[in-house]
Amino acid sequence: MDRQTYDYIIVGAGSAGAAVANRLSADGRHKVLVLEAGRKSHPWSRMPVSFAKLIANPAANWLYSSEPEEGSAQRRIPVPRGKLLGGSSSINGMVFVRGQAQDFDHWAQLGNRGWSYQDVLPVFKDMESYQGDSDDEYRGRDGPLKVSESLETGPLYDAVIAAAQQSGLDHPRDYNAASQDGIVMSQTTIRKGRRMSTAYCYLDPARGRANLTIQANALAECLLLEGKRCTGVRYSVKGQTHTALARREVIVSAGTVNSPQLLELSGIGQADRLGGLGIAVRHDLAGVGENLRDHYAPRMKWTVPASLGLTYNDKARGLGLVWQALKYVLTDKGLLGMSAAPLRAFIRTRAGLDSPNAVIGWIPFLMGDNYTLHRNSGITAFTHALRSESTGSIHIASADAKAPPAIRFNFLSAQIDRDVTLEAMRFTRKIMTAPALQGIVIDEIAPGVNLQADDELLDWVRNNAETTYHPVGTCKMGNDPMAVVDDQLHVHGIDGLRVADASIMPTLTSGNTNAPSIMIGEKASRMVLAAV
Repeated sequence: MDRQTYDYIIVGAGSAGAAVANRLSADGRHKVLVLEAGRKSHPWSRMPVSFAKLIANPAANWLYSSEPEEGSAQRRIPVPRGKLLGGSSSINGMVFVRGQAQDFDHWAQLGNRGWSYQDVLPVFKDMESYQGDSDDEYRGRDGPLKVSESLETGPLYDAVIAAAQQSGLDHPRDYNAASQDGIVMSQTTIRKGRRMSTAYCYLDPARGRANLTIQANALAECLLLEGKRCTGVRYSVKGQTHTALARREVIVSAGTVNSPQLLELSGIGQADRLGGLGIAVRHDLAGVGENLRDHYAPRMKWTVPASLGLTYNDKARGLGLVWQALKYVLTDKGLLGMSAAPLRAFIRTRAGLDSPNAVIGWIPFLMGDNYTLHRNSGITAFTHALRSESTGSIHIASADAKAPPAIRFNFLSAQIDRDVTLEAMRFTRKIMTAPALQGIVIDEIAPGVNLQADDELLDWVRNNAETTYHPVGTCKMGNDPMAVVDDQLHVHGIDGLRVADASIMPTLTSGNTNAPSIMIGEKASRMVLAAV
């Protein structure tokens, strides 16, 4: 069995892990190993349209699915997760949303010192190089992650924006600055037609460092423990078992699905559950795998007359697809160069709220399965509550590291989620029937105007909704009995072990979770280095 020693071992080279690897290896003092279960790269990943090409591709995706449950009408919901360097940042929709100030202030109010908005704002600024009109008080200009304004334009977007304004929404300058309210074109992790994954922005600049080892195709099988201290990782590459030892710390950045899985495989978790699978209990920690949250989003759909030529169903049909490819090569624009939802609105579904509680995202075509173009012309809008209160779990179902864990979302179990989902769907309908869209948006085909009552709409959501691929919380940060890590991201009760990824989020942030995941990696690296 091969055995090598490093100062730090990072399990997972995804959104957070890549940031940790870059920062810990930057000054050359520390020997760093990064273990990534997936491959180094995929040829499609550099192109923005890859989010549609890789969403169901096992070459770059774990292709998990949830357990059948009441909230999904006993369906298995797809749970795509990136399986290559950069993790989900290498296959996601590339929409950049930090979240609201109150998201992070809430974390701090839960007892997590150092995680308020004023604490994390400098980290967000340091990590980004933003090209857009905003105040430098809020935005960074020279960080490693390239963030740009959407290049998408056209009469369909103009009409939806006008309809939203007619429905009472503002059109803010920068939703990642002082206020999130209103309808906006999405900010993206795209620059010059290329996906800005953490593999590209964080790992590529660090590859030449003699003190950094990046090992792809390395499946972490368990953490090595001596008493209550983590001393290393056992992993396999092409069937061969290896052991890596850590002089200082192991940082688990395997993501919301795989981080609790690795802890449980290592004997850290609920004692009864682990014992039932024949795993020796090394540390009884009740919260491992609990507190799972995600954004549960119905996809609403309308027809748009093909004669108008406004949607990509029309513009990318036949020879039109050749033109789209040429347009991308020459201008970085068009279907091949856009983010998953180029237009979005952060909305307050009822009076009296201090900030938006739901989001609507528009996709400029009628969507088939896995973001494919439907043969008919139309527009798709997803909507969901921003801060879901329904919680589920992710737990191993086997002691085999190769076996997928059981994912239970428990969607719509919280009354507030049912209420906000219905309110957001009705707000979406209000926009799509506003005067500015008359003659452009014709028939509502999903869920359909015949469904109006609360119970009818909720039944349709249970039978049709999917996630927006933002799972968080399964190794949540805090100091309550169900917390897994403290505010320094140390695993409670285990020395030499931290978790740094979306799994530590105590609650969902208000929007896409990739930006806060990278922030967590950046902040974790500062904590680790401060302890040296």
